[in-house]
Amino acid sequence: MSRLSASSVADLEQYLQSHAKKTLLRFLTCGSVDDGKSTLIGRLLYESKMLYDDQLATLEADSRRLGASNGELDFALLLDGLAAEREQGITIDVAYRFFSTDKRKFIVADTPGHEQYTRNMVTGASTADMAVILVDARKGLLTQTRRHSYLIALIGIRRVVLAINKLDLMGYSQSVFERIEEEYRAFAASIDLTDIVCIPISAKKGDNVTSPSTNTPWYHGPTLMQYLETVEIDRDVENGPLRMLTQWVNRPNLDFRGFSGRLVGGAVRVGERVRVLPSGKESTVVRIVTQDGDLERAVAGQSVTITLRDEIDISRGDLLCSADAPASVADQFEATVVWMSEEEMLPGRPYLLKIGAKTAGVTVTAPKYKINVNSLDRLAAKTLHLNEIGVCNLNLDQAIAFDAYRDNRDTGAFILIDRFSNETVGAGLLHFALRRSQNIHWQAIEINKQAHALLMGHKPCVVWFTGLSGAGKSTVANLVEKKLHALGRHTYLLDGDNVRHGLNKDLGFTEADRVENIRRVAEVARLMIDAGLIVLVSFISPFREERRMARAMVQDGEFCEVFVDTPIGVAEQRDPKGLYKKARRGELPNFTGIDSPYEAPERPEVRVDTTVLAPEDAAEMIVAHLRATGVLDATN
Repeated sequence: MSRLSASSVADLEQYLQSHAKKTLLRFLTCGSVDDGKSTLIGRLLYESKMLYDDQLATLEADSRRLGASNGELDFALLLDGLAAEREQGITIDVAYRFFSTDKRKFIVADTPGHEQYTRNMVTGASTADMAVILVDARKGLLTQTRRHSYLIALIGIRRVVLAINKLDLMGYSQSVFERIEEEYRAFAASIDLTDIVCIPISAKKGDNVTSPSTNTPWYHGPTLMQYLETVEIDRDVENGPLRMLTQWVNRPNLDFRGFSGRLVGGAVRVGERVRVLPSGKESTVVRIVTQDGDLERAVAGQSVTITLRDEIDISRGDLLCSADAPASVADQFEATVVWMSEEEMLPGRPYLLKIGAKTAGVTVTAPKYKINVNSLDRLAAKTLHLNEIGVCNLNLDQAIAFDAYRDNRDTGAFILIDRFSNETVGAGLLHFALRRSQNIHWQAIEINKQAHALLMGHKPCVVWFTGLSGAGKSTVANLVEKKLHALGRHTYLLDGDNVRHGLNKDLGFTEADRVENIRRVAEVARLMIDAGLIVLVSFISPFREERRMARAMVQDGEFCEVFVDTPIGVAEQRDPKGLYKKARRGELPNFTGIDSPYEAPERPEVRVDTTVLAPEDAAEMIVAHLRATGVLDATN
């Protein structure tokens, strides 16, 4: 095995040291389909000599076999890694690439151009310092140009390069370039994008990409590479107040207890007073520990372990802040939400919200409005569909520490997660805490649920009847209430049709309205539980998630789910209200069991098979269950 000479080792060490000191610029490329994003990044990788010999050989072979450049190198093939992309000639996923020059290191995200992949573009933009927006000189500004520009402004990117590409196909026309530049600057001003540099390029030919082109003698600005190497990176977050996201409580032994995480704002010094949120407790920094030794000071971007003078309770997800300039704490917010799921957003349905390392339960209200990103108009909306953007209120089940997104992207951005599938269904930006989150407080009442139950002489309980229309829910629930009344128990029956005559008469039968229908009824049932009643709830309630929500509103042992299990063929044959006939004729859209799903309970407390049980027998079985579980017993 050969050995490196001392001079070679010294040269290598010097190179590594110089490389470590380079600044890092994260940027993304975006634009409409086939504007040349992948070709541009591929050329940047090629020109910066970041390709290995085997990569070049593969590129040459792929260019001959798959390329569209008449034998020339097709740089787009370096980025279009997915088979579907190679077949279609488009970018679907977000492709990240690293390259460097003598002056700077770069991470570039190549984002999709199709409208249906807007969510991927949002993902790529979330960590970017600046954006390169490509425009095909033949086509000018397109819908996706405006859409991506709006999203960039929304996410907080303020520096933009407008790369007017394929100018070679327009004879390197100065007038074409200036017309597109003027039109774009006018649009950008309307969305508060003002730091814009326009560069005429040909990604395929290399004009003004890494070196000035003789084909554009009328252009005197920087090349794209010159701009990328010299653009000032926005480090305002480093000058702001201290913010550290706690990701791990570090206890390697009994003598050490530290809090590990990444600084996402400001700086911290040994001896500095800090506040932990949401608890609000304060202490003093004793050590700032890293793998390479202790520091006297750490700044935004560094990951460190901090030890404190006092033994205070800190958990994963808590935020360490400057004691003099802490973040805010609230449980209700206004936020912009970008919906990223094929299934529409259902206002009132419980989701999970993840911000930093903190996860909380959340419900999202119907949008105040959604935004047409092409015209920037605010449109009325009841829900959000895939790739739509709206402004909504969020209601969390616990208080969290946060900053407005405009002040700190890390402590003001969140994702929404489906509780059942764990799919990321949305991303959002916090605007501000709602005033009511600070002004409304729970009022302690001396006559509580236990006092009400003692007076009633039994334990409160929600008996939730679910099943298809025509299954017999209301019939069985009515018989159960009659039997409980005869036993001297205090009850109330909430029936689906009856409630829609009053409390919920403003709701239709879309999935979003059905979710809200169940949410309101669950809240009413909870109030009746506090009053000490046995509440009988008879609703189709087709979605498991909403039934889980209703269960979670009351304590263990206070919820009894009764599945009135009737096959759809039997229910349709009964059809006491003629609803199935209307649904079959197309007169009742979104009818459960026909064109809207019913999710049967997985583990109900009671299952009533109406094909073998008469309603009277079913009612007796339910009462027997309530007696066996102690609901009918007098409370102590």
